[in-house]
Amino acid sequence: MWTCGRPLCRYDTIEKMSSQRLAAMLAAACCCVPLMAQSAPAPDAVTVLTEHPRLLLRPARLRLLRRERERQTTRWQQLETLLAGNAPMPEPGFAQALYYQIAGNADAGRKAVAWALGPGKDLRQLALVFDWCQDLLSEAQSRTLAERLEQGMAQTAGDHSIPAVRSRVLAAVALFDHVPRTPGRELDHDIHQWWAGQIVPQLAAGHDVIPRDDAYALFELLHVIRDSTDQDLREACPRFFEDFPIEHLLSYYPAPFQGSENDFHIGIMAKPGEPDLRVAALSRAAELEMVAFDTNAPQSQVLQGWLMHDHFMLRGTFGAPYEFLWANPYQPGLSYYHVPLVYHNPDFGRLFVRSSWDDSATWFGYFDGVAQLFQNGRGTVLNPRLAQKPLSLTEAIILLGQNLGPFQLKLQEDEPVFLVGLQPRQTYEVEIDDEEMYEAATDPGGILELELPPGKQVGVRLRVAPKTAASKPSL
Repeated sequence: MWTCGRPLCRYDTIEKMSSQRLAAMLAAACCCVPLMAQSAPAPDAVTVLTEHPRLLLRPARLRLLRRERERQTTRWQQLETLLAGNAPMPEPGFAQALYYQIAGNADAGRKAVAWALGPGKDLRQLALVFDWCQDLLSEAQSRTLAERLEQGMAQTAGDHSIPAVRSRVLAAVALFDHVPRTPGRELDHDIHQWWAGQIVPQLAAGHDVIPRDDAYALFELLHVIRDSTDQDLREACPRFFEDFPIEHLLSYYPAPFQGSENDFHIGIMAKPGEPDLRVAALSRAAELEMVAFDTNAPQSQVLQGWLMHDHFMLRGTFGAPYEFLWANPYQPGLSYYHVPLVYHNPDFGRLFVRSSWDDSATWFGYFDGVAQLFQNGRGTVLNPRLAQKPLSLTEAIILLGQNLGPFQLKLQEDEPVFLVGLQPRQTYEVEIDDEEMYEAATDPGGILELELPPGKQVGVRLRVAPKTAASKPSL
C-alpha cells in the first residue's frame, strides 16, 4: 500500500512553479490515498454503447484532427506526404485507416481493408481497420475480418502482457455488437480478472508489473476502456498513475539521440547498446497519450511543456501516424524546469536524479537492481553492491555498496542522501553524530534515504537491526 508521509517524488521545489493550482495539486499527489477499495460489489457485465469509430477516434478527437487537416498543419502535412507518396508504412493498417478517417480518402480506406483481409496479422491493427473502415466493408468482408479478430483473440489468450491484453481489448470493443458473447467475455475478463484481480493487487504489494516500455499500450488500453465503457481503470490505483508521468520524464537519459528524421529522448535501458528508435517513438507517443487522457492534470501540463519541441516531433514512417493522432499543440503546458530533479519511488525501489534539465546534465538511475551513471554524453553501468566514492549530483548525494562501513559527509545545503544497494526491505540502525540512533527500513530496491544536518561534517554508522517484533521491515 502507499504509505503516508513517504511521497514518491520530492516536491519541495514545487513552490517555484508559476501556477498555484499546479503546486497545490502536485503537493496533494503526495498525500495518503488508498490504492484499492477495501471491498467492492460484484462486478457488473461490461457493455459497449458507442458507435463506430469507437477506438481512440471519439468525436472530440476527430473534430480536432479534421481541423488540423483543414489548417494544413505541419503534422498533417507530414502524414499526408508519406501516404500520398505511397511510402512503405511499417503499420499500414493503422496509417491508412487513420488517413481515411481524417481525409475521407476511400482509396486509403480500401488499402487498409485489403491489408487486413490479406497479409495483416497484427491484432491491434486489424481491430483499428475493422472499426475505422466499417462503412467500407461489405457484409462478407465484415464477417471475414470479424472471424480473424476472434481467432486472434483466441490465439493470444494465454499472453497476459500489457500489449497483448491491449490488442484483445481493442478487438473486443470493435466487435462488441457484431459477434455474440465473445467480446463481452473478453472485456469482463480483462477488466475484472486481469486488471482488478492481478495487476492492481501486485501494484499494491510493491511489485513492478508495468514495464516502462509498455506505457503506450497501457494508455491505449485505458483510452479505449474509458471511451467505450465509461470506466477509468486508474481509479483502482490512483497514486501509481499520479506519479507515472513524472517518473516517465525523469527516467530519460539527458542527451538526445539524433535520428535521421528527428531527435529522440531515450528512456532507460537495462543493458547498454544502440537504442531501439521504435521504442523511443512509442515513449513519446505514450506521453502524448497521457496528456490527451487527462488534460487538466498538473502532470499533463508539465508533460505538454516537455513535448512541444519541434525537433522531437515524430516525422518518420513509423512515428508520424502516432504524432498526428495524439499531439495537441493548442493544449497549454508548463515548463518542466519546475519539476524536481530528484525522484525516489520507495514502493518499487527506483531512484532517478539529474544535476539539471540541460542536455549536458549528469544523471543517475537505479531501477530493477541496475545502477547507471550518465555524464559527458556517455552512460556507465555501476555495481550497486560495490562501495565507492559518493556521487554528488548537486541535488542529491548517492552512496553505493551493500556493506557500507562508517562514512563521513559534509552537505553544502539540505540535499538528500541516498544509500543504494543495501538489502531490500531490511531494517537498519542508523547512527549520526550528535543525534539519537534510529531505525529505518530500505525499500524493495534496497534504497535508504537519509537526512543529514547541512553545513558540517558528520559521521554515519549503519548496521542491520536485530530481528525483533518491534523492528519489522515495512514499506
